[in-house]
Amino acid sequence: MSGPLLPPPSTPAPAAPPALARRGLWAIFVATFCELVGYFMLMPWLLLQLKDGGESTALAGLFAASGWVGVFFMTPFASAITQRLGRRPTLWLSALIPVVSTTGFLLTDALPVWFAFEFIAGAASGLRWVLAEAVVAEFAPPHQRGRMVGLFETMVGTTFVIGPALLALVGPTSPVALWIVLGFLVLGLLGSLWIPRLPAAADAHEARVGLHGVWHALRAHPLIMTVGFVGGFFESGLTSILPLYGLALGMGAAAAALLVSASGLGSALMMLPAGMAADRPSLQQRHGGEHGARVLILHACALITLLATVLIPFVAGAPWLAAAVAFVWGGAGGSLYTLAMIDIGSREEGITLVNSTAVLVLSYTLGGVLAPALGAAMLDWAPVIGFPALLLAVAGPGWWLLRREHRRLRSGRRGRA
Repeated sequence: MSGPLLPPPSTPAPAAPPALARRGLWAIFVATFCELVGYFMLMPWLLLQLKDGGESTALAGLFAASGWVGVFFMTPFASAITQRLGRRPTLWLSALIPVVSTTGFLLTDALPVWFAFEFIAGAASGLRWVLAEAVVAEFAPPHQRGRMVGLFETMVGTTFVIGPALLALVGPTSPVALWIVLGFLVLGLLGSLWIPRLPAAADAHEARVGLHGVWHALRAHPLIMTVGFVGGFFESGLTSILPLYGLALGMGAAAAALLVSASGLGSALMMLPAGMAADRPSLQQRHGGEHGARVLILHACALITLLATVLIPFVAGAPWLAAAVAFVWGGAGGSLYTLAMIDIGSREEGITLVNSTAVLVLSYTLGGVLAPALGAAMLDWAPVIGFPALLLAVAGPGWWLLRREHRRLRSGRRGRA
């Protein structure tokens, strides 16, 4: 591959009025928070209902997967829907569909209908995921984009904890829980309706959308999409098999389960500081502007991920290191995704930004899906050699590509000096 891995930033279009942008950000934060809390209460409640009804674990797992299939199905077409409907109506639609599907769960126990509703709810979640991230990145003040995106990602991470915790408080199988879920989703819909009229996207008619747009975004941002894959692999994907890794190390079941908490804690604590660091004027001045500062931090996160992975052979002799490694994987992986979102949000806007966000989400989700599948296989077949080799095969190239980009930018600054 020749030339720079990342295209130079484009000239930004006029920003939305500050008051409009602030109201839009507040509305998106509140609406997304309520919708995700409801969704992460809903999913375990539905699975427990299936098990209480005598359904097999395999069928319950297939039901859970149907929501992710909906996410995968919808994400490539998020920009096409946004181009046709507009950003605000699309956000309304992504909030309305979960309300309808949850009402359906209240009205029927028919399993095929539940599968259909779960698929539709997953598709709406994919639409919300892509569009909310893109709008936050675009309408955050340029000098605070890192902070706003980091805060948004941290808020999203908290819903993974708050939703299940509320379900446990109410009663994991209580019928009242579903009404509370519906209440949160209605609040999410009301928050979405509070979003002000957004300025028309300048590229509303010219932007590439659909599968053609996905391919264009992938070619425009190959490194950023690679970063998204690495982030999803280490933050989301590995987290799901950390208990298996702990058991393979000889840890007790409770200690192995706590590795998930260590990863989640790392993600929650590191994403916002990473975003705030990208906003620092002093860092930008020393490293050739906003883009150079982001690449520096991305390179540091990739290096930290690689170094933590190199420790894997030593963890077997000191299981207490597993929690530290899990913390780093979650924090650095989440920071990689956050900084990738900040980067594309700083150089694109409108429908094109929605399209690039969709590809980033797909890259992240692909990493999140492959990590548990391949990682669990390696833990079963070759835990001593195969599992560390798999992680190094993902962390190593990601670090090397970012190192190359960092050196390219540094050489360019020296050439202009």
